[in-house]
Order: sequence, then C-alpha cells, then structure tokens
Amino acid sequence: MAPPNTIDAGLTHRRVATSDATPAGKVAFERNYQVPDFTIKEIRDCIPAHCFDRSGVRGLCHVAIDLTYMSVLFLAATQIDKLNNPLLRYLAWPVYWVLQGIVGTGIWVLAHECGHQSFSTSKTLNNTVGWILHSFLLVPYHSWRISHSKHHKATGHMTKDQVFVPKTRSQVGLPPKEPTAADQEEEEVETAHLDEEAPIVTLFWLVVQFLFGWPAYLIVNASGQNYGRWTSHFHTWSPIFETRNFVDVLLSDFGVLLTLGGLVYASLQTSLLTVTKYYVIPYLFVNFWLVLITFLQHTDPKMPHYREGTWNFQRGALCTVDRSFGKFLDHMFHGIAHTHVAHHLFSQMPYYHAEEATYHLKKLLGQYYIYDDTPIAVACWRSFRECRFVEDEGDVVFFKK
Repeated sequence: MAPPNTIDAGLTHRRVATSDATPAGKVAFERNYQVPDFTIKEIRDCIPAHCFDRSGVRGLCHVAIDLTYMSVLFLAATQIDKLNNPLLRYLAWPVYWVLQGIVGTGIWVLAHECGHQSFSTSKTLNNTVGWILHSFLLVPYHSWRISHSKHHKATGHMTKDQVFVPKTRSQVGLPPKEPTAADQEEEEVETAHLDEEAPIVTLFWLVVQFLFGWPAYLIVNASGQNYGRWTSHFHTWSPIFETRNFVDVLLSDFGVLLTLGGLVYASLQTSLLTVTKYYVIPYLFVNFWLVLITFLQHTDPKMPHYREGTWNFQRGALCTVDRSFGKFLDHMFHGIAHTHVAHHLFSQMPYYHAEEATYHLKKLLGQYYIYDDTPIAVACWRSFRECRFVEDEGDVVFFKK
C-alpha cells in the first residue's frame, strides 16, 4: 500500500525512497526508486460507481456536436476564396486548418472511445461508430483498436508495450557504462553538451515526427516494438495480430480504402489543390495533435519503465502523465490529455466521467500520480532532447539523454 498523499492535489513528482526490497540477483532500481504497490481493487474502490456508467445517447450527442462543428467550418471555408481581399484569404485558410484539425482530433478521440467500448454498452454501436469515424480519418479502426488494447494491457513494459517503446543504450549505439554516480554525471554533462550543439536538428525531427509520426506508426510500426520483420496495421500477417483478427484487419483496410477512394474522386471532380485545402492539411494537423498528445503522455524524464518480473498492470498504467492543454483544447479533445492516468487505469470508463475519477485518484495515488504543468512547448522540447534511451539492464529504468 502506498503512503498517504501529503502534497496538495496530487500535483507531485513520484516518491523517491531507498528500497530495501531489491530481489537477489536483480539489478537495483535506478534513482533508488520505490515502486508503487496498489491493488487494482483499491484503486477502483476509490472511484464512485457512477463514473463507470456508459451512455450511448450521450456519446452520440457528442459525435453530433463535433460533426456539426466540422460541417460549419467546412461550409465557412467554401466562402474563403470568394473574399476579394487576398490578405483575408491568406489569413482565413490557416484559421480553418487549425480549427478543423482541432475538431478532427476530437472526432478521433470519440472513435478511440468506441475502440475501448467506453462509448456505450452496445458493442455493435461502438464498433459501427468507431469504424465510420476512424475510417474517415484514415485510421484502420479494428487494426489499431487491437494494437491499442495491447498497449493498454502492457503500458510501461519494456518488451510488451506497443508504442513509444524506449530505445536502450545499445540500440542507440552508445557504449556500456558502469552504473556509478561519477559515470552517470560525466555522461549527462557530455550528452547535454552534444545536444546543445544541434537544436536545429532537434527541431527538424520534431516536425517530421509531428506531421508523419502517426501514419508511420500505422504503416511500419515506427516507435513500436521491434518484431524483427515488417510490422504494419494494414496487413493480416503482421505480428501484432492473431489468426482470429483476419476479418477485422480486412474490414479496417476497406474503411481506409473507401475514404481514399472518396478523396481521389473529389480530386477528379474538383482539383487536388481543393482536396488538399479542405482535407489533407487539416488531416496533418490532426496528426500533429495526436502525436504531441500521446508523445507527452508517455515520454517524460520522471516516468519509469518496467521489465518482466517488476511490471504489473497498475504500475504500468501509472506510467502516464496528465497535462492540460488549456480549457478550450481540453474540452475539444474530450479530456484525453489531462485525464489520461484515469483512462489507462480504467479504459472502459467514459471520458465524461474521467475528471471526477481523477479527482478521487489523486487522493489515493498521492505522489504516484504524475501531473506536469510545464508549458506544452517546453515539455515537448525537454522530453524530445532528454528522453533518448534507457539502460539495457535494470528492473526499473528511466529515460536518459
């Protein structure tokens, strides 16, 4: 059982304490980290029962609202090129792209809720709505639902998690280091100096990751587990899937192909430029938000990763960071960023109950609840530069730079 919370609102770093319980033959925990020891029952019991109630009507209302936002923005955009002032046209299109990207991200989150079966009590309704919404956003619904479920079941596990899996020291090509304080300090000084010499390189890779990281993950499993062969969400023989997933993968591919066919048809009827302005650029903004949100949820210097024998579900679920993107974006993104810890603990809990659940979780988890209020741009830069790798050995490992 973890110690009682002693810091207001749970906005804390995790407890750092010396562990006297390192098993014989095991590598000692980095930073003398003491792992949390909650049971899933005591975590669930701290949350009011009504927070787990799902309403299909409420879910469909949110879908209708988001689709209305998207339609209004689309109709407004049809008037942009009719503006006489070219400056207004040049200003209006970026506004449309940004806003439509935000709305599209919210719709993506609702489809994600369907994949978790938290949208309603009906599996048929969940999968129908999720397939339609995700297919429209070029996401293979069932294929990603399957891999995402595995991610939730093994979050923070070094060999079983599905996405944002840290590279090890040897994988990034660094020589072995003796685990002494002097070596660690020397390494941090050296690598910090090297990082500071190339901020433009960091910026370049940030842009590449934010624009293309999401489709790269779907197509070639970028940032996922290394299975030693081509791994993709689009082919049935991918190591992500089992034989029983064959039809689901084909159905997912069919949904994406329908959308691509619709985009090609629209391009032939209008022009490629028109489709790019109305769909492709907002789609890239959706990619940006998805990668930014998920990257910051699972990549932070304070966050541990576990190896087999030390990992369990609740420890892994706590390997996430809650962050606020501001009231407007938190609302439009349906709370996916600032209630992610609750979501990982109980993925079938509807997002509209997650804030209340988080309030109660903070009181129980105390220092083991991670909330980071660092400005988003600063947090992103820090995580990208400081979270390069973890050690090849150790039961509990932290990012190093």
